[in-house]
Amino acid sequence: MFPEHIETERLHLERISHSSVDVFDLHEFYSDGDEVEEMYEYWDSSPHETVKETYDYLDEAERLWDETEGAKYVIRPKEEEDRAGVIAGTTGLYPDWEKRSANLGIILDKRFWGQGYSGERSDALLAVAFDRLNLELVVATHIDGNEKSRRAINKYVERYNGQYDGLLRNWLPLTDTVADVHRYTISREEYFEATEG
Repeated sequence: MFPEHIETERLHLERISHSSVDVFDLHEFYSDGDEVEEMYEYWDSSPHETVKETYDYLDEAERLWDETEGAKYVIRPKEEEDRAGVIAGTTGLYPDWEKRSANLGIILDKRFWGQGYSGERSDALLAVAFDRLNLELVVATHIDGNEKSRRAINKYVERYNGQYDGLLRNWLPLTDTVADVHRYTISREEYFEATEG
């Protein structure tokens, strides 16, 4: 159903599974580094404290894939890019088949912020959603206050003539609060008008 690998101009997206991603490499991305706190400031989960947490994350990624509930990918820069081959982030496409829509998700290592990787992987996942899965709507959201995500999402939503739908109050339960979330959408018609026009 979902592609195992996706290539963009600068990135490799590879399915997250036990056979394709080393659990220790993925654990390092989800747990280590000085920037972890800032990476997770506006994210709906916490850094992984143990390798077992990352192993369980891989299990969940395989379950979502097998049940066609979601496709999770690691993002790696290609050879021409700085830090080629390392895990720059993870991303996902999560269909809601009844609504004929899908949600996008991404988390990037801080070292890769501001390089346009979010928009480049959104181009690839929008193509999967509309060209391959024949869905009608793609949804992107960010937690209120996350200005970096707001700017990144705005760029590709505007590029595809999408729209800002509004603020969803008390929408996303977090560890110690319920966050307000901004929602954006791109329709199938808007996508094809932008890509074919």
